[in-house]
Amino acid sequence: MSASFAMASIGNAVSSPMVILAPKTKTKKKHFVQQKVKVFRASDPVLSVFMWGVNHSINDLNQVPVPVMLLPDDFKANTKIKVNNHFFNKENLPGHFKFKEYCPQVFRNLRERFGIEDLDYQVSLTRSPPVRGGDAQGEGILLTSYDRTLVIKQISSEDVADMHGILSEYHQHIVKCHGSTLLPQFLGMYRVGVENEETYLIVMRNMFSHRLVVHRKYDLKGSLVSREASDKERVKELPTYKDMDFRNNMQKVYVNEEQKEKVMEKLNRDVEFLVKLKIMDYSLLLGIHDLGRAEREEEEGEEPSIEEDGETENGLMQVPNACSYSTSPEGIAGYMASCKPLGPGEFDPYVDVYAIRSAPGAPQKEVYFMGLIDVLTQYDTKKKAAHAAKTVKHGAGAEISTVHPEQYAKRFRDFIANIFA
Repeated sequence: MSASFAMASIGNAVSSPMVILAPKTKTKKKHFVQQKVKVFRASDPVLSVFMWGVNHSINDLNQVPVPVMLLPDDFKANTKIKVNNHFFNKENLPGHFKFKEYCPQVFRNLRERFGIEDLDYQVSLTRSPPVRGGDAQGEGILLTSYDRTLVIKQISSEDVADMHGILSEYHQHIVKCHGSTLLPQFLGMYRVGVENEETYLIVMRNMFSHRLVVHRKYDLKGSLVSREASDKERVKELPTYKDMDFRNNMQKVYVNEEQKEKVMEKLNRDVEFLVKLKIMDYSLLLGIHDLGRAEREEEEGEEPSIEEDGETENGLMQVPNACSYSTSPEGIAGYMASCKPLGPGEFDPYVDVYAIRSAPGAPQKEVYFMGLIDVLTQYDTKKKAAHAAKTVKHGAGAEISTVHPEQYAKRFRDFIANIFA
């Protein structure tokens, strides 16, 4: 009886398909514990495989002791799984697929430093399919985990290479600042292979709140040259405004002096790190939750529905757990939501780590979300083509370019220091 036929005949009793491990990873003999069968059902096979893969990789990592310290090899490591003749759950998962996780030990260590437990991470990504962010700006998918605590972004293979290039320094930076940063919190990086197509995905903490609606958002780079939202952008439900709009709207961030100093201290530290890595073209993402508007919308019954359509646990209704800190993890925001009801404009600083409340006496009661985005563009890569052309003309060693990372950083810092009231 062939293995695949055996799998089929056992049918739904087996929740794990035939897994062919790449020779790189040593295989341990596994003791299978019959768990509740998970059905990874998403509208898109890539997402179903992503959910399956994250679930599989976290379960596997749980069997591996946490290393005392990370070694240089951990920054190059990966685990690969190739699944063939996959019969179980075939209406939801393709028959053949591949899943690769990059630097599993490094990202596990980063998650820990950012205060995210692996089981919560697993639940947030796999209990129910991620939903498309309404704002994927043409380049690939941008998804939000069903509980809105994580963002899953499609990246290019070049981005994966860039990420490998900065991962060791990024990790050191996070260790040094004890996880207190405005940089994106990178939590996992994966490759999903379905039908000979490869999709690269990176998981980050959502900079915006999982429960407070963002009413206005800005992407600020510190330059006013052609930095204005287009007409096409302005008609969107939540347009991304830019530096000129910020100035024209007389927008300000009203936080107290101590909060401003904290933000600028983090920003300066992070920007120095980016300069050291010759990174530029990053932005400050600023989201604003307007308490007055949120309360009016709630009274008018316009509260945006958080649940997509009541169907969550892969097609099963979710029963909110009545404040039991049970063994089943609740996802990154779950426990807090079930135990400590938050009032208007309140947030849990352990979950909404990028949030700051406006100062008492500010003209509007607001909550601000501030973080640095697009931090993978290295000056070298972006300018290489232009440089190559100029090198031919002016000879090597001639550094001819508009703005260098240092200049970009200075201009950026000066602009951000002035956004505060």
